[in-house]
Amino acid sequence: MQANHSAEREPMAKVDTAWLRMERATNLMMITGVIGLATRLDVESLRQMLSTRLLAYPRFRQRPLDLGAQAYWETDPDFDINWHVRRSALPRPAGRAELEELVSQLASSPLDASKPLWQFHLVDDYEGGSAIILRLHHCYADGMAMVQVVLSLTDTKAESKHTTDPHASRLRHSHEGVLERLLKPAKVGMEQLTSIGGKVGDQLHKLVANPFAMAHDLAEASVTSARESRAVMAELMHSLTLSDDPPTSLKQPLGVSKRVAWCAPISLPEVKALSRALSCTVNDVLLTAACGALRAHLLGLGEQIDGLRIRATVPVNLRPIEHAKELGNHFGLVFLDLPIGEANPVTRLEQVRDGMRELKSSRQAIVSYGLLSALGVGPGALQGPALDLLSRKATAVATNVPGPQTTLYMCGQAIREMMFWVPQTGGIGIGISILSYNGHIYFGLITDQRCIADPRSVIDEFPKELEKLMLLTLMDDWESTLSPSKAAVLLGEH
Repeated sequence: MQANHSAEREPMAKVDTAWLRMERATNLMMITGVIGLATRLDVESLRQMLSTRLLAYPRFRQRPLDLGAQAYWETDPDFDINWHVRRSALPRPAGRAELEELVSQLASSPLDASKPLWQFHLVDDYEGGSAIILRLHHCYADGMAMVQVVLSLTDTKAESKHTTDPHASRLRHSHEGVLERLLKPAKVGMEQLTSIGGKVGDQLHKLVANPFAMAHDLAEASVTSARESRAVMAELMHSLTLSDDPPTSLKQPLGVSKRVAWCAPISLPEVKALSRALSCTVNDVLLTAACGALRAHLLGLGEQIDGLRIRATVPVNLRPIEHAKELGNHFGLVFLDLPIGEANPVTRLEQVRDGMRELKSSRQAIVSYGLLSALGVGPGALQGPALDLLSRKATAVATNVPGPQTTLYMCGQAIREMMFWVPQTGGIGIGISILSYNGHIYFGLITDQRCIADPRSVIDEFPKELEKLMLLTLMDDWESTLSPSKAAVLLGEH
């Protein structure tokens, strides 16, 4: 993009720069989302609402500008809301399959780099209402920040008036409870952790520039600081020396065509009851079901996967609650083992649960945040190889976002369903997305067409895997937690 010296410009954060530079033709760094509305919405109402609320964030009038040594946010002097808010049509009758096809096409199409990197596509007629497809480059915001953006566009009552104050609309009514629930688990000590994450990037720069000076700094540091620095560097070496993920049909050279699919809503209260009966978290149950769905897909292809484990990278929020109103990227990544080679559903659940517990006490998220910061300012020639190195260690990206549990309204229309897909990085071609909204869970998948040509076949297995766990729990004696050995008996394995 040609620099416009008359436009307003501000430096881009290091981590946001890293996400900007990760863009590839085979892996677009774009968050894609779908909002289904119960009734019809006209495009002018959508444009008016976005002009009032979304553009209250100055960032959405800005486009990224990468000058090599430094990336910037530059105000677009020719900004036009009509280019960013488009009407789209589906073949009639229009159902989920037709909408999935349109979303797949848009998820495979890059945004125009000469303009701010976001678009809303309004589908006029979808299952008696309308659908909105959102596309946003990851350098603008992470998943947590995008929750705040979406909340700022909605109301808890159909008749609520638009406001020019994004903070008021973002945090009023039940929205405040959503923020508390999302950020409270990470609130304690998060400032310190985020500070450490930023320092990791500085340490990496020192290590590359002068290893001897880095060793001297560690020796001169206080005992506590030196201990923390050594622990962080040890975690970094552990992450970099992880073995590559095993070869399966889920890891292929990527193409440019992406496919998306998502399931019908699943009852959240039922999954919560199941997690309590199995002494685990809702997230453990959902990731176990996703693992089982991928297992069923591979078995259907005739692949030998007994005892096999693959890894998923899982985003971990590092955003302090007082920074909840900010855009940008404030998260780290951890590697989670998915035991797709385990036939017993309860054993799979235990292994996923144990893996999640172990990750919660690790520094992986902090280290990855620092590594992204380093990549954001490091030489461009190193970014590609570093990204490829990390992406070889995982097969999928898995994201779980707990959304608001009351009906929300957009432009006066009730939101019936929501779904989203985050981008993958490097050579990863599978994205698992789980979202809860208004008492229901939505499971989505985005895949490179060369890895999974028909993600619907995997999506259809997800509720079946939840049903297996539910039936095994109901068949148990209820006097103790269901164990793998009991499950094996109930499954007729012994």
